[in-house]
Amino acid sequence: MADEEKTEAKRSARKRANEIKAFRCKNLIVVLEEPENPRNIGTVIRNVNALGAEKVYVVDPRGVLADDWQELRAEPKLSKLSVSAIKWTFVKRFDSTEECTSHLRKNHFVSVATSPHVKGKTNKYLHEVDFTEHAKLAIWFGNEARGLSDLAVDRSEACISIPMFGMIESLNLATSSGIVLYEVTKQRREYASRYRLRDHRGERPEPLPTLMSPAE
Repeated sequence: MADEEKTEAKRSARKRANEIKAFRCKNLIVVLEEPENPRNIGTVIRNVNALGAEKVYVVDPRGVLADDWQELRAEPKLSKLSVSAIKWTFVKRFDSTEECTSHLRKNHFVSVATSPHVKGKTNKYLHEVDFTEHAKLAIWFGNEARGLSDLAVDRSEACISIPMFGMIESLNLATSSGIVLYEVTKQRREYASRYRLRDHRGERPEPLPTLMSPAE
């Protein structure tokens, strides 16, 4: 690629980054606990970027991912699997669920688990949950085969699930994360368009747009 083309590509990317900035959901983290398939990591990163969440945390005891985000950004396979979304989405790796939950709690994040009904927990369907209640929110997704660990569920405020109506009551990680994040980000953008502060305070005289104008 010629220097002029590279310069134009960077300018176009920066223009897009500035346009979407107001629509990103700050303080919304997606956590993947011990994902089995690296392909799914890339797909979820793509969903996170496309739907406007802020960061991805990965509990990765096998050390599949590099610790440094800059290294991850330059990793060809992950870049391909995420369709380059890794270059624009911050990813942080943790050795264990304990380490990740402790980090989230230290930074005042409330965790919500995507999990079927768990006895003793608050269990709700996706559409029943108010995802604007907490300023800092972490949504957990479990291993493709085992789901979330007991520790991740125990340290979550609630368990949410997607209503299903077929003979097969399961979705793959890429699909479920897309459905959940669409609802979560939609709610949080709608709230931010109407209020400047938490607890429905600081109502704006005119709501901000929640959708971008179609590209001309």
